[in-house]
Amino acid sequence: MNELFKKNIVGLHKMLVEKEISAIELAGAFLNRIADKDKSVRAFVSVTEEEAKKSALAVDQKIAKGQFIGLLEGIPASVKDVLATAGTKTTASSNMLANYVPPYDATSVEKLGREGLVMLGKTNCDAFAHGASTENSDFFQTHNPWDLDRIPGGSSGGAAASVAGSMSVYALGTDTGGSIRSPANYCGIVGIKPSYGRVSRHGLFAMTSSNDTVGVMAKNVEDCALVLGAMAGEDAKDATTRRTKVPNYHEEIKKFNFKDKKIGIPKEYFGEGMHGGVRSAVEGAIAKMESLGAKIVPISLPHTQYAVAIYYIVTPSEVSSNLARYDGIKYGYSVMSDLSRKDQIKDLLDVYTQSRKYGFGAEAKRRIMIGTYALSSGYHDAYYKKATAARHLLADDFKTAFKSVDFIATPVAPTLPCRLGEKVSDPLALYLEDIYLAAVSLSGLPALSVPCGFARDGQGDTIDLPVGLQLIGNYFDESTILGAAYHYEQSEEWRLRYPNI
Repeated sequence: MNELFKKNIVGLHKMLVEKEISAIELAGAFLNRIADKDKSVRAFVSVTEEEAKKSALAVDQKIAKGQFIGLLEGIPASVKDVLATAGTKTTASSNMLANYVPPYDATSVEKLGREGLVMLGKTNCDAFAHGASTENSDFFQTHNPWDLDRIPGGSSGGAAASVAGSMSVYALGTDTGGSIRSPANYCGIVGIKPSYGRVSRHGLFAMTSSNDTVGVMAKNVEDCALVLGAMAGEDAKDATTRRTKVPNYHEEIKKFNFKDKKIGIPKEYFGEGMHGGVRSAVEGAIAKMESLGAKIVPISLPHTQYAVAIYYIVTPSEVSSNLARYDGIKYGYSVMSDLSRKDQIKDLLDVYTQSRKYGFGAEAKRRIMIGTYALSSGYHDAYYKKATAARHLLADDFKTAFKSVDFIATPVAPTLPCRLGEKVSDPLALYLEDIYLAAVSLSGLPALSVPCGFARDGQGDTIDLPVGLQLIGNYFDESTILGAAYHYEQSEEWRLRYPNI
């Protein structure tokens, strides 16, 4: 691979300011790689070549005038297609929004725009972020760059694949129940889900409003720290954002020291059903952190067994509510504007039902039906109300654990990425992949995935597949998990391996 695509943000910034490469040339190199490699990976829903070159030209003009440029200026990136981008089609990878062009930027995109974002394009995802494999996109499947026959994880699978395939330096993703950590794990990159309220959700197409977070994916921890710091902070357009000061994550990670740090290892996350290669890689990573000075503390998170069940009541319920706006009249695809189907309409009810029939995919419909049932009269107390009450028990488990540990280390997923189509007919199997992820999201905690090794599936496959380590932090303590991940990452060589595409 060209050495250019191996450089991190700081390295590319140095090349720009020393005029070893122009921002236009840098953007062009990545656009050319997309044109070459995305034919097989299919990470991008749309490529914004003109916008990228325009942004890059503005950076070059500043450099030519001798003006200061920040670390993120001129750095090529991708944006998950559930984040609004003004003047650029934003589809949520759904037929319901196939032609939607927002008039505004999501706050996260707007903040990075002020930092000189060069957006290469919008990345594919499970439609409306409903899924863990990116097979639920209404447009096409995204492939894992390490093995094109396998899933990249989801729902931010396109974002992860764009980074792993060196088609963007970093990517904006979203995580509601693991949608950054899962694909980061499967694609062998770093992905961080911040605390709920750390980054504004304004401009994010809502899925589960009480869980949704906007985060970042990159090949290394330092890049994630830089981008997260630029996005984080209070936003008047999102009342859930906190006023707490945002640390300088880029500086904080360098100060971290494993000495005297206590790492919680929950017994519930190391039970039966875990792939042997995953277990070996994760336990090896924990042993490495111990050798760097950390103290290992066994802990218990006793309500973990209920996390997936709670998540798949809370999430479909909020999905049902959030997707109700797409009625074929005010929002989303309308059968009335589709000449091939317009003759099917007899009355107003047909407009509603037919628009939603053709606009939503199978997974969206499944979640709407489950959620509507859970919220319906006679069942609300038994399902949704009970799930929201049980959710607090998960948060209490973590609060108790953080009284005795600094952060928690677990696997990201119990298995390696499955082959495309392998679990499409069994959605419950994919739901269960969230077993180590859902409780963190329901509790609003920050967590990240960092590469910790490779394994083979044991079914005669000869391809090494990446394995990630999940680090979970206390509320608004992204600095600790970023620092731990950074120093662990520097102690190993996993970050130096790249997929052969």
